[in-house]
Amino acid sequence: MARKLKTYQTSLGFFDLAVAAPSMKAALEAWGADSNLFHQGAAKQSEDPDIIAATMATPGVVLKRPVGSSGSFKEHSELPTNLAGDNTKKAGSGSVRRKPQKYPERATDRMADRKAALAFENEQKRQERERAKEEAAQRKERERRQKAVDEAQSALDAAGREHEKNASDVQAQLEALEERSQAEEARWEKEKARLEAALRRARG
Repeated sequence: MARKLKTYQTSLGFFDLAVAAPSMKAALEAWGADSNLFHQGAAKQSEDPDIIAATMATPGVVLKRPVGSSGSFKEHSELPTNLAGDNTKKAGSGSVRRKPQKYPERATDRMADRKAALAFENEQKRQERERAKEEAAQRKERERRQKAVDEAQSALDAAGREHEKNASDVQAQLEALEERSQAEEARWEKEKARLEAALRRARG
């Protein structure tokens, strides 16, 4: 059964963030936070009906607005136009004016809550499918690269073995030629000595 959603709010970098999620943990995961912002006092559950209405319309999607502003939360928000100092931010955060409530019954209507919770789960599943698709593509690319590396290494190893065989054959041929050269030299010395002896006898 889908869990009832709540709206959570925090500030990260140049933006205020808000998301409709079933728990603080789910909100932290949606924000990509690596620490518990709620325990640090940097995040809270929002009670603002306009923020709740905006997040419930797109459960699981992180909405943004320039930090310290009182504008509406959107999926894509522009950067803050005034980053001059803390006083401006404090004044803006302390005097938030609420716009007329567009969806007064959305936060309390049970059917709307169930619909929002199901939408959140669907969004989470969609994001998981996207991550799985990206991971599969990355895994396929790693396998392709590994296959190319293995083939190149195999070709290098085969060429190395062929070179060693050829070098061994050449070395064997060189050793055989050296033996033939030495044998020829010995034969010539013996033949030369015999012919020189015959020459001396002929000269008397």
